[in-house]
Amino acid sequence: MEEKLNPQFSGNSEMVEPDVQIITSGGLRIPAHSHILVSASPVLESMIERPQKHRSSQRNIPMPGVPCDAVSAFLQFLYSSKCSEEQMEKYGMHLLALSHVYLVPQLKQRCTRGLSGRLTMENVLDVLQLARLCDAPDLYLKCMKFLFCNFKAVEQTEGWKFLQNHDPWLELEILQFIDEAEKRKKRTRRKRVEQNLYLQLSEAMDCLEHICTEGCTGVGPYDMDPSKNKGPCSKFSTCHGLQLLIKHFAACKKRVNGGCLRCKRMWQLLRLHSSICDQPDECRVPLCRQFKLKVQQNRRGDDSRWRLLVKKVVSVKTISSLSLPKRKREEEPRITRMRIYLE
Repeated sequence: MEEKLNPQFSGNSEMVEPDVQIITSGGLRIPAHSHILVSASPVLESMIERPQKHRSSQRNIPMPGVPCDAVSAFLQFLYSSKCSEEQMEKYGMHLLALSHVYLVPQLKQRCTRGLSGRLTMENVLDVLQLARLCDAPDLYLKCMKFLFCNFKAVEQTEGWKFLQNHDPWLELEILQFIDEAEKRKKRTRRKRVEQNLYLQLSEAMDCLEHICTEGCTGVGPYDMDPSKNKGPCSKFSTCHGLQLLIKHFAACKKRVNGGCLRCKRMWQLLRLHSSICDQPDECRVPLCRQFKLKVQQNRRGDDSRWRLLVKKVVSVKTISSLSLPKRKREEEPRITRMRIYLE
């Protein structure tokens, strides 16, 4: 049985007669041109130029193991460098195997992208196994991420049960990837929470300096009258909460004995400011110089955890100053959490 060469393959009606026969697993013979195959695939080049035992005017190249239509789609790509969405939908996995075997990188990339966008609960394990065999790392990673996001559903499929019985090493590989991905996700989430906390503290430092230097609403330095500014603070949305904390700190009677939680928070903010401040002689924030002198008198200085906190806040303060638009986008949720802290 012989299939005539599609005119779309050649692109030229005056092309020489086909001199190669591609034999599929179904016995179909597809005529092709050796110079086209040689220019598209180094593997086909070596097969065509290999010396023959018997002289003949035409060479036969078997392509078993895939459907006849998949071989036709493969040859069409070699001729035109095109592959339709319909062909990718039907024969994407077969085309990936052919592109790997015959070293056609353009088709391999095309198949990788096509299969990545067509992953389902039913085919993801088959595509994953093929990606391993065909050395397609991008597709392999895409399949693993799909499994991580949809593992509970994939676990119920017949493909997963078959994998458990016939390929325990791949099952272990998948489970290890999911475990590592879950750990990375938790670390990222924890780091994001920490960064938000450092950003809140950085904003609180700016707000504290603003209140003690310029004065705002009902709180300010002793030589200024903050009552002139009756409206809400336009610079810091957390300013009102910090003013309430300062007023409480000034009037609280429990703080002498260290029994007030809100006063402890105020002490921590003042100490943190002193650790960050680089102009203690000119600083108008209360107790800034006293905290620095205390650190100098203490030979051991601050403990390592406190130094790490100061370092993180300074780092975030520097980075946030370079990404102000992003800070504005995240301002509302951060303001809410900071108010809860101050209260």
